[in-house]
Amino acid sequence: MADDTASPPSPERSAAQCDPSSTSYWFDERDTAVTVLQAVREVQEAGREMRRRMSTGMSMNTTDLEAVRHAIAHERAGDPLTPKALSRHLGISGASTSKLIDRLTLSGHLVRADHPRDRRSVVVLATDHAHDQVRERLSDMHDRMLTVARSVPEDSRADTAEFLQAMAECLRAEPAPR
Repeated sequence: MADDTASPPSPERSAAQCDPSSTSYWFDERDTAVTVLQAVREVQEAGREMRRRMSTGMSMNTTDLEAVRHAIAHERAGDPLTPKALSRHLGISGASTSKLIDRLTLSGHLVRADHPRDRRSVVVLATDHAHDQVRERLSDMHDRMLTVARSVPEDSRADTAEFLQAMAECLRAEPAPR
């Protein structure tokens, strides 16, 4: 069990040990696996930056963009997206989700429609306008990403995918702070 009492840093600690941006703060830099973790962090940060740029270019915030992305993903999977499911995915309240859907309906990105199997429910669908904007902004990037993925040797792709999925599961499993 970890000790909950934090002691102040000793004067003999190096600046790198006290700098949260330094990998030696958390990891032993002599461990070559740290290079892999640094690359994962760079991909995560690049993804966040790309979503910020894209949401700005579409005149919406990143939560709105994620709602549109999630609606498109559900449509492609043939899985109707309810406002409640969207609320759970985004981690926001039902009231906030309703305001978000209203805002994205007004901007022409989402529409509410009758649920195909439950007459008491509605689903959220992306409009042609949203599909066009996302396709316009992401097609070139997805092509470049596919080129990079194809540069991974064929016999290493399964291991690479397994590693990335395990890393994603590691991040998902991290509980919220108490």
